[in-house]
Amino acid sequence: MVKGGIIGLGKMGISHAAIVGPHKDVELVAVCDTSSLILEGFKKFTKARVYDDYRKMIDSESLDFVVVATPTKLHYPMVRYALEKGIHTFCEKPFSLTLKEGEEMTDLALRKNLINQVGYHNHFIGTFREMKRLLESGILGRLVHFTGEAYGPVVTKPKSSTWRSDPGEGGGCLFDYASHVINLIQEIIGKPVEARGSQLKKIYSKEVEDAVYSVLKLESGLTGILSVNWSDETYRKMSTSITVIGEKGKMICDATELKIYLREADKENRFDKGWTIKYITEFAIPVDFYLRGEEYSAQIDHFVRNIISGRQPEINTFRQALDTDRVMELIVADSKR
Repeated sequence: MVKGGIIGLGKMGISHAAIVGPHKDVELVAVCDTSSLILEGFKKFTKARVYDDYRKMIDSESLDFVVVATPTKLHYPMVRYALEKGIHTFCEKPFSLTLKEGEEMTDLALRKNLINQVGYHNHFIGTFREMKRLLESGILGRLVHFTGEAYGPVVTKPKSSTWRSDPGEGGGCLFDYASHVINLIQEIIGKPVEARGSQLKKIYSKEVEDAVYSVLKLESGLTGILSVNWSDETYRKMSTSITVIGEKGKMICDATELKIYLREADKENRFDKGWTIKYITEFAIPVDFYLRGEEYSAQIDHFVRNIISGRQPEINTFRQALDTDRVMELIVADSKR
């Protein structure tokens, strides 16, 4: 049984608490937030001790790990403090607001040999994992093009100021939503090294972008399109998809299904010629607790298992999240040309 604490009890922090609390291998011993109302609720309905200062929580409790689920601008001081105290750390995405801070946190975690993970949960959705496996098998042959997309009705009218509308807090479509798509492209298809024709478009927001468009070039030389819009009310909720075209066919993947078109049958992977559709039910990762999707529990399971085994994670590491931050910086710089 490992002991954990959660810093930040907003939407994601409460979700993490709901998953960590009943986890069979975890004792949720403490939570931290600045809202007295939320802390009163945790004090009344859970056994976790409550704090309004993360330093005091870390110093007072014997924690094996912390989950940092605060606005991005607070990640650096909180993650750094936990790492310096020898505590394994799960940090929500995006990782950091500056590459310098991200590099410091990554180097510190590696130097202390601490388990580190960032909350890019799409990698725990079975369809995306299967897409990665099939691409690595060479099922599409030489790749020709890719598209990474996400659309949904997050900001559909002018709103009063919140962290989402403050670039200094890590708000905006690029950091909040496009980061997910960039991270998927990076880990499934290849690492972007160049951004061209980038546009950060305001639709309803005054201080941050509501849409992100860019042409990305990967290390392999392959190019593709990033298209993300969180002000698209033709979607019921945010929907993320990756499309890859190769000389042997095409794949289209989202959180619910994987569609594959092949010009010829693939005996190794048991696909017929033409279209095949595979559904998430075939690839879903089994979890003990379901909340908003199995991927949220699966990523915590992965983090906890690595703490217990002492094995560094292979996916969603600080280093990989830092690579995603680098791509976002490329897009921002290109958009200013």
